[in-house]
Amino acid sequence: MTAQPKPPAPSPLQGLRVLDLATLFAGPLAATMLGDFGAEVIKVEHPTRPDPSRGHGPDKDGVGLWWKLLGRNKRTVTLDLSTPGGRATLLRLTTTADVIIENFRPGTLEKWQLGWDELSSANPRIVLTRVTGFGQFGPYSHRPGFGTLAEAMSGFASITGEPDGPPTLPPFGLADSIAALATSYAVMTALAARTATGRGQVVDMAIIEPILTVLGPQPLWFDQLGYVQTRTGNRSLNNAPRNTYRTADGSWLAVSTSAQSIAERVMHLVGRPDLIDEPWFGTGSGRAEHGDVLDEAVGGWIARRTRAEAMAAFEKAEAAIAPIYDVRDVMEDPQYQALDTITEVPDPELGPLRMQNVLFRLSETPGAIRWAGRPHGADTDAVLTELGLSRADIAALRTQGAL
Repeated sequence: MTAQPKPPAPSPLQGLRVLDLATLFAGPLAATMLGDFGAEVIKVEHPTRPDPSRGHGPDKDGVGLWWKLLGRNKRTVTLDLSTPGGRATLLRLTTTADVIIENFRPGTLEKWQLGWDELSSANPRIVLTRVTGFGQFGPYSHRPGFGTLAEAMSGFASITGEPDGPPTLPPFGLADSIAALATSYAVMTALAARTATGRGQVVDMAIIEPILTVLGPQPLWFDQLGYVQTRTGNRSLNNAPRNTYRTADGSWLAVSTSAQSIAERVMHLVGRPDLIDEPWFGTGSGRAEHGDVLDEAVGGWIARRTRAEAMAAFEKAEAAIAPIYDVRDVMEDPQYQALDTITEVPDPELGPLRMQNVLFRLSETPGAIRWAGRPHGADTDAVLTELGLSRADIAALRTQGAL
């Protein structure tokens, strides 16, 4: 008998409905991550002021490309939540949903009578996820908050850059992206708790906090030792050699020696095994204190070789090295290709698009990109019809300016 093909595995979050009321990056990206693994995400935007991410960065034929990534796997509807019709429609949507993600300033939903009391009355199982710069309470909670402020206030900028240069901010949404990862984790934690209790709850995510967590033990160091980490450029305080080095053909390579055995292999490779016998070489911190000596040995060796020669020698020695890529290199790298990290997505507006794939691979219930970001309000009529509204109801909401 011919073996029958296995039916496609169900998506792990199939049946979960998420209302994405947020704008720009942290909240919407968390919703994207949930959508990638099967959640039905309904993107709710203002009728005349869509998510600003639609206009961020380069566009093609007037269509924002960042939105194609951030808006993937989302159905898009318009609602003005400040109007009676918009409020009533959101409450009706809430009765069908599991999660709401929003990033209005604290008090805004309450002003529209859409706070936790009203939303949980409509659906006691709802998980209301509130993503703001500074959280829902405290002296800064009323301030507008963006990832840049979190990158500044967390201590990230203070330790980034050259020792004699200014603090340096990242050229991309680092804090927002970290907060998005934390938010998706928080949502799943709240849903797990709901399984046990039958009740939803409020998730309070302050963008200033997740980036501080990933910066490591700085508060602990200061608390116990009064130690304040300073800027060290590409060097590490914990090990050396660890830097970027230029090759004879003008490329740049990154070397890391976090493990003692790797550091020793590198010294043998570059012809300086004598340094291994130095008393300071036996610890990462000791090597970091002698970074100039180690950088001279490694950097001088790499500078006399092409990128291909240096890479081949390091790989043969089983030492850790990587080329410094820009996006052109990423798109062509065979490891990324093997993992399908950059995958092709069909799009009716722009044709085939290449973008980052879902964040991780599950062997039994993998995620998928079902479609790229859709036009503003493209699914409004379909979603509201499924909700039970008639054509006349939808027309009346439009007349009122709620859609």
